[in-house]
Amino acid sequence: QVQLVESGGGLVQAGGSLRLSCAASGSIFSINPMGWYRQAPGKQREWVATIAIGGITNYADSVKGRFTMSRDNAKNTVYLQMNSLKPEDTAVYYCSYLLNTQRYWGQGTQVTVSS
Repeated sequence: QVQLVESGGGLVQAGGSLRLSCAASGSIFSINPMGWYRQAPGKQREWVATIAIGGITNYADSVKGRFTMSRDNAKNTVYLQMNSLKPEDTAVYYCSYLLNTQRYWGQGTQVTVSS
């Protein structure tokens, strides 16, 4: 089993920054990728970023150049540094871990960006 706990969300003005954390426990292996997703009110959950083995990252076009994902394997924690935040970044942010065919989700953390 896998447990994921996100933290670091909050209210910030446009142009500001936040750093999200996701602490993982259970059957966590550094070779498996972890990701961040978000869901805005009335919209479907969308992929934001992924970090794979070796620290290789990929980002959605909407956040590329503004968000940075990193991973501390010793702590089983991933981070999402979000800079130059925009009101359209407002959403509940979830981290996710794929183990074999099972995808695990955290409970999410709310990010609200005011204009």
